[in-house]
This record gives sequence, structure tokens and C-alpha cells, in this order.
Amino acid sequence: MDNSTVSPAAGDDRRSRPRVGHIQFLNCLPLYWGLARTGTLLDLELSKDTPEKLSEQLVRGDLDIGPITLVEYLRNADQLVAFPDIAVGCDGPVMSCVIVSQRPLEELDGARVALGSTSRTSVRLAQLLLAERYEVSPDYFTCPPDLGLMMQEADAAVLIGDAALRASLHDAPRLGLQVHDLGQMWKEWTGLPFVFAVWAARKDYLAAHPAMVNEVHRAFLASRDLSLEEVTKVAETAARWEVFDAQLLERYFTTLDFRFGTAQLEGVKEFARRTGPTTGFPADVDVELLDH
Repeated sequence: MDNSTVSPAAGDDRRSRPRVGHIQFLNCLPLYWGLARTGTLLDLELSKDTPEKLSEQLVRGDLDIGPITLVEYLRNADQLVAFPDIAVGCDGPVMSCVIVSQRPLEELDGARVALGSTSRTSVRLAQLLLAERYEVSPDYFTCPPDLGLMMQEADAAVLIGDAALRASLHDAPRLGLQVHDLGQMWKEWTGLPFVFAVWAARKDYLAAHPAMVNEVHRAFLASRDLSLEEVTKVAETAARWEVFDAQLLERYFTTLDFRFGTAQLEGVKEFARRTGPTTGFPADVDVELLDH
């Protein structure tokens, strides 16, 4: 049998599944857990990685749809359309984006501050808060997110994700360090929610596959809603392979804000207004939302 006409078609079928990013942090588990329950998981070609790597892949065109850190979305808004109603953020504490410090934040002028991540959004938020709210200019440097090692060289450290949860809940209290929640600090300062990552589709992929993009958007909304309805079960499942117990994980999942509505959009615009000109995007950058 001549397979020369079969192989390309098979390849095309496989490629027809949208290439979708998946952040391998606990904060995104509720957005993906329900995909397996609803059966949508098999319809996606999922790629797991860090927020920074996934952001780069989406911008480069190696992914069609996926999460992208807020700073990278705002820098590349002309290529992307954001999904409404879904994001990773907070409206008050976030628990997993923190500054851990040996001294009060207002005493960090000129002090060494370790950045335990290249997450441009969390780092930029920390720098903004320290510069404008506390009026200090620390000496920043980047290093691996190991709190004990960081504190051998620094007076404070910025941590995100699972490393931040471990540091703020386990290590910082043991080491007698202060923990400052970036989400809470932003809320107290501006009165607004903060968005760390949005979900977006590339405009070229949306133009070619509008129905598919809307289907993926609906699938993520359904996954999130199911996960939050069954959050106790999600937390119990996650606790089997995490260092955190189910009760703490349930608190974390319900502390996070997975919405992207009017208030969250105002938070994004306020962040852009304060940081755009020094971060690589217009202060009044246009956030284009998927029309669903």
C-alpha cells in the first residue's frame, strides 16, 4: 500500500489540535484539573513549563493559546487577544508572590535584594512597590529561589510560585523573617485587584481557527468552575504529591482570583500606567479581549 498520501494527512490531524501552554505551578492547577474531568484534555496538545518559557513560546508562535505573564502580554498586545473571564490574579493576598525580608521594607534603600525568579511581572510589581510606596532603591540581583542561600547574600528576597509558598509558610517563620504579600501590598496601595497572568490566543491563530479558540476558552472556563466547585477534592489530590497539606492548598486555591472582569481590567490598566514607559509598553496599552 502506498502511504505517501496517508502520512501528511495523519500529520495534519495531529497538528489540528491547538498547542496550549500549561504553567507547572500550583496556582494554575484549578484551571487544568477540570480538563481531564470534562474530557477536553485529549483535544489539546499541552506543553508544561514555567510562566516565562510559556510566554516566550506564545510570542514566538510555538504555542497557539496559553497563559502569558502580564508584562509579556502588554509588551506583545498587538499580536495577542486575551480571554475574558479567566486569569491568575488576586484581590488582596496572593500567598505565592512575596518579599521576604530581614528588615522593614522602608530600610532597604541600597540594600541587596535577591530576585528568585525571572518572572517579569512579579519582579516588576515588587520593584514598583519598593520604589513608589516605600521610596527605596535596592541593589537587585538574580539567583535560584533557595531562601536560605538567598539570605546569606541579601537583606530581602522576591519569590514567586511554589517556592514562595514554601518560603513564606515554612522557611521564613523558622528563620525569623518578615513576609510581605505583593498582592496585599498592591491592594492596599491602589484598592484594585492584581493580575499576574492572562490567557491569550495569537491573532494569526484566531483568524484561522476562530471556532477552535472559542471552544478552548469555554473549556478553560468550565474546567475552572468545576475545579472550584470541587476544590476540596482538588486540594486533597494535589496534597498527595505536594509538601503542603490539603487544608492549606484549599485556602490557597480559594484565595487566588481566577476572574478577568472589569475590576481586574482596571488593575491591569493601572499597572500599565505606572510601569509601561519603563517596562517596554505604552502606558495606555490597548487590551483586546476575545469576542465571545
